[in-house]
Amino acid sequence: MTTRFGYTLMTEQSGPRDLVSYAQHAERVGFDFEVSSDHYSPWLTEQGHAPYAWTVLGAVAQATQRVDLMTYVTCPTMRYHPAVVAQKAATLQILAEGRFTLGLGSGESLNEHVVGQSWPGVARRQSMLAEAIEVIRALHTGDLVDHDGEHFRVESARLWDLPDEPVELAVAVSGERSIERFAPLADHLVAVEPDASLVTTWNAVDGAPRIGGGGPARAVGQIPICWGPDADEAAALAHEQFRWFAGGWAVNADLPTPAGFAGATQFVTPDDVAGSIPCGPDLDAVVESVSAFWEAGFTDVALVQVGDRWQQRFLDEAAGPLLDRLRAAAP
Repeated sequence: MTTRFGYTLMTEQSGPRDLVSYAQHAERVGFDFEVSSDHYSPWLTEQGHAPYAWTVLGAVAQATQRVDLMTYVTCPTMRYHPAVVAQKAATLQILAEGRFTLGLGSGESLNEHVVGQSWPGVARRQSMLAEAIEVIRALHTGDLVDHDGEHFRVESARLWDLPDEPVELAVAVSGERSIERFAPLADHLVAVEPDASLVTTWNAVDGAPRIGGGGPARAVGQIPICWGPDADEAAALAHEQFRWFAGGWAVNADLPTPAGFAGATQFVTPDDVAGSIPCGPDLDAVVESVSAFWEAGFTDVALVQVGDRWQQRFLDEAAGPLLDRLRAAAP
């Protein structure tokens, strides 16, 4: 497969109108796809935003014509009932005329605790996600669905507006156990670490539905960058906006508030962040960082331009040349 490069609509760091404008510009400069985070809260108060991702994506579907769209990722278990997610995804696929992929994950306390339910452990979260996928798949057939499961009930539900193109599902995984559970249920995998074993293990699992036409799944990765005219200023911005990333997902899934993330990262320095996120104007450094994903077998890599400060300038000045370099270097 040819490596595809995407742009991240980071709902935690930009308002809804800006996100739609960035989506249009990202399509014009040549990104292949766009992914959107789905948050109720920013990771840190300095990010300052959290618009409703599905409204933004509906607007983006109408404001763009070519780029594929994807949630990266939606949790269909607590804040949203899976029957509602099934309806939202079907409607968005119609609006996007077949360009939408539903990216799913087991969620973070940061976004899901807001509905007042206790935050479950990882085993229960994964069990809930597996059952939610079963519900979504069933409703996407257009049949009348009754479901009485361990975690969810659905009574006499049917989706009345279904897209001509089925909605493909991608699921976030982090290791062998989650792959064994979700590869048979989903079309594609999502991961934020360039770990080749995730891709090979996923593709070795029998029984995955592969709505997209069979063969190997797409492996969709994501990497933060902080392009800017000055490396030190870019490192400071990345520290301000993205130091939450330093804790890793084992920590990030369980902290409930931006204040918690601020406390957990109080000793993370700008140099620490710059050591893991390419910062500044050097496009070759970005290409080197992104290359870890295609070398690990990832087919799709979404870039996160950290912060709203230089977002428009990144799209105006850097994104086009960066895409040229990435495509020249990638398989």
